[in-house]
Amino acid sequence: MRIKISSSIVLYQNEIVELNKAIECILATNVEIKLYLIDNSPTDILKSLNSDSRIEYTHFPENPGFGAGHNVAIQKAIEMNSEYHFVINPDIYFEGDVISEMVNYIREDSEIGMLMPEILNEDGTVQNLPKLIPTPFGMIWRKIQKPNKIYQKFINRYELRFVERTKIYNAPILSGCFTLLNLKAIKEIGMYDDSYFMYFEDWDLSRRMHQKYKTIYYPRVSVVHGYDSGANKNKHLFKIFIKSFVIYFNKWGWIYDSKRSKINNKAISQFNK
Repeated sequence: MRIKISSSIVLYQNEIVELNKAIECILATNVEIKLYLIDNSPTDILKSLNSDSRIEYTHFPENPGFGAGHNVAIQKAIEMNSEYHFVINPDIYFEGDVISEMVNYIREDSEIGMLMPEILNEDGTVQNLPKLIPTPFGMIWRKIQKPNKIYQKFINRYELRFVERTKIYNAPILSGCFTLLNLKAIKEIGMYDDSYFMYFEDWDLSRRMHQKYKTIYYPRVSVVHGYDSGANKNKHLFKIFIKSFVIYFNKWGWIYDSKRSKINNKAISQFNK
């Protein structure tokens, strides 16, 4: 029986050249795949990307947000009986059949709910995206980054930078820039929380998924992510970041979070064996 694979990219006034690059990488896989383009742009000028029978374009000019956009695609994927779904940023590209290898790996273990590959910068350096469950203080410290010696010790642990680069492990937090979801697990724990317009929705989903399933970092394959850190450069995006920051910690706890330390200590214990 042939498995069904789906994927989605949420668009917002992106460069067509960049999007075409991402789309070509996705559709070059050896497995049959459906690609949902959810366009939150004011106009449907990006509709021209709908040039392949495997692509389905949907326009939402009201712009409900990143997570909400992907939820539309995930619901469509569930309705088509897809088993696994890739959430992909528009600024992603890669070489080789990353899609097939990730699907083959997740199929071997029904306890995996989410899988993320190694994410690289354009210069080939690694983006440290698997993380422990954050604290409010830790999030602020990531912005300040001082005093340097103590901060380096903190960030090395929080972003699991001390772990061997090629090691596969169960990380409490995975980035949503390129994520493979087990849709059976999604049906159980739910999709993205629409309360987040952008930022933190992937951390929220990771944490909910991690409570019942493995959330695996899989560095045997890599993709390139044109990470721009927009919230550090744009006042509007920074306001959205702060709003999502508040939503996240209001939901999971600011100072008191009964499960945070337990989850983080368990994650760290993987590397002490």
